[in-house]
Amino acid sequence: MDPQTFFDPPDKTASFDNTNWFTVRQAGSVASSQTDAARARLCQSYWYPIYFYIRRLGHGAEDAQDLTQEFFARIFHKNYLQSADSDKGKFRSFLLTMLKHFMADEWDWAHRQKRGGGAEILSLDAQDTEFRYRTEPADESTPEKAFERRWAASVLEHALERLKDEYLAAGKARLFEELKPFLMCDSEISCAEAAQKLELTESNVKVTVHRLRHRCRELVRAEIAGIGASPAQIEEEIRDLFAALA
Repeated sequence: MDPQTFFDPPDKTASFDNTNWFTVRQAGSVASSQTDAARARLCQSYWYPIYFYIRRLGHGAEDAQDLTQEFFARIFHKNYLQSADSDKGKFRSFLLTMLKHFMADEWDWAHRQKRGGGAEILSLDAQDTEFRYRTEPADESTPEKAFERRWAASVLEHALERLKDEYLAAGKARLFEELKPFLMCDSEISCAEAAQKLELTESNVKVTVHRLRHRCRELVRAEIAGIGASPAQIEEEIRDLFAALA
């Protein structure tokens, strides 16, 4: 998929959730239901990129699962997120630096407690995570570049899930499923053929695809903002996303 064709040119007026690192700050605050929700969101957004990075370093599936769990346990329980600062750069870069320090630590691998010292941070299916890793296409890039690519893919996946949910809620599930290939730029049929299947005009289909792309741009920006990016960093993060998926 060519990300430059996935999106139209950036729309400066497109809205997004102006969280302004709110999720990161909330995840690093004292325990509360809001803190738990913020931590869960960060875990869901970055779990697989971090797992992928650790696997690319040569660790087996079980160790990678334990290390990913332990990494999140450590940054939350040691309050490392309090040192994250949008003025010093992207949250993703901060997280990768913390991960490198964590992996370089000298600690007793043989006697470590499983799953973050007994504290379950996020309940994820280990088998599903490893299956996803094994079904990834061959990737000869460095662990750092692989991390960036997995982050970009995760952002798109979450944005598409939100878009799908919106169409389901509006009773337009079939419309979304039929036109999603156009959004992903991998449709095997033409707009005219899709229009015939949906009993719409070709013009209607083209307008709807344009709206899908526009809304997806908004949701991607909201996703990026919600997992550690200030408004000033959004466009730079979009460019990073394009570069990672190119």
